[in-house]
Amino acid sequence: MMNKKYILLLLAVCLMSFVGIFSFKDIKSHDDFKATPRAILIPSEKFYFNSFVDCNMAEAWIGDTFRIFPGKYGEDPLWGNARDLKFADGKNADEAFLSKANAFIEPQMPANVAPQADGLHGAVWFETVYQDKKDKSGKTLYAVYHNENYPQTFPYNARSGKGYIDKDWPQGLTGAKTPAAVCRIGIMKSADGGRSWSNNGIFIEDNQQRMILKPHNTSVTFAGGVGDPSAVASGDYLYLFYGEYGYPGVYDASTYDPVLEYNGQCISIAKIKLTDLDKPQGRAKRWDGKAFNVPYDGIGTPVKSLQIPPDEGGGAASAPSSKFHWGPSVSWNTYLQCWVMLMAKSEGTSWNGGSIYISFNQNADLAQGDASQQWSKPKMLINKTGHIIWYPSLQPVNAENDIKEKYTCLRTGQLTRLFFKDQHNDSSEYISEYMLRFEK
Repeated sequence: MMNKKYILLLLAVCLMSFVGIFSFKDIKSHDDFKATPRAILIPSEKFYFNSFVDCNMAEAWIGDTFRIFPGKYGEDPLWGNARDLKFADGKNADEAFLSKANAFIEPQMPANVAPQADGLHGAVWFETVYQDKKDKSGKTLYAVYHNENYPQTFPYNARSGKGYIDKDWPQGLTGAKTPAAVCRIGIMKSADGGRSWSNNGIFIEDNQQRMILKPHNTSVTFAGGVGDPSAVASGDYLYLFYGEYGYPGVYDASTYDPVLEYNGQCISIAKIKLTDLDKPQGRAKRWDGKAFNVPYDGIGTPVKSLQIPPDEGGGAASAPSSKFHWGPSVSWNTYLQCWVMLMAKSEGTSWNGGSIYISFNQNADLAQGDASQQWSKPKMLINKTGHIIWYPSLQPVNAENDIKEKYTCLRTGQLTRLFFKDQHNDSSEYISEYMLRFEK
């Protein structure tokens, strides 16, 4: 029988061997073992929205009034000039979303300017509203808008280097002879709760040299640019989550590389100081793989975990057969204490795709290191075969706590309402037919 001293010596040798193989720096912290939250779909009474929506739902509480800002405004040579950007009110989210069409009010908007003039070009959609916390009345709002232009509405200006050249331009959505749009992202401001707006300008964009042209761009989506944004405040910054559709370099038909395009596309993140929102032009910084160091019109790096791998069909957004996630909608969930992102999935020409995906980020402070990039691999939430669904968002429910906490699409609780745009059999509607309950 082994004596006690020998046994202790043997145990010590084993422990030293274990430490040699698995050093203490390799032992994961408690945070590394956090379980990914679960989202449970609950079929509900179907909500039909009664006004035009083709974007994320921008909203805010103005005092005790829940106000939503759907719609489109401005010049559009393909679809016609629009004055559908309107707002509706309610005592809670359900009441606002169920507003009748004649209850929506058109705000005062800045006018479009001539093609070569400085100012607002093209059409805009409000995608997020940031409410200035310094204004106790709640009436100071900053709208993050998606902006679309064409060589016709924003022709190239050699002096500024901005605008687009109508040569080898890819096809647009309304036919072979129509041009594809380019998207940019800007800020508007309201000091009266959204009844009137002034244009503060574009704060992130891609320029002409990054447009993906003929013969390679055949997806019938965008010529390039950045768009479909969602924005959340964390610390001193507004973090912008957006689709990146441009070429990550200078596009040249003779040297075009679809792998390079794929690696520079999908959902990206930029940030801008909250104190810069009054004068945001050119103030955003894009992620470069290590930090937010890239200028507003430079070449950033997308969130790698949100890209669809090539062996799962992922590819360049300009190709009609590629799959990619787009149209992010980001919110803070107070029950999970983490960020939640919903996104659509394009699987073919003209944004075709019938599924919604979900991802989580369990870093409350997006400013720490690469915390803003740490999103879980997206999981399918909904699949509707034969439908095209996009612009998903989580909305507060008509519950006492949701009203007390003044929840919006940017901040929700354990139980939420899911909305999305649904196109099927030549009809298009913005609907909710599910609640979503989160579990830890």
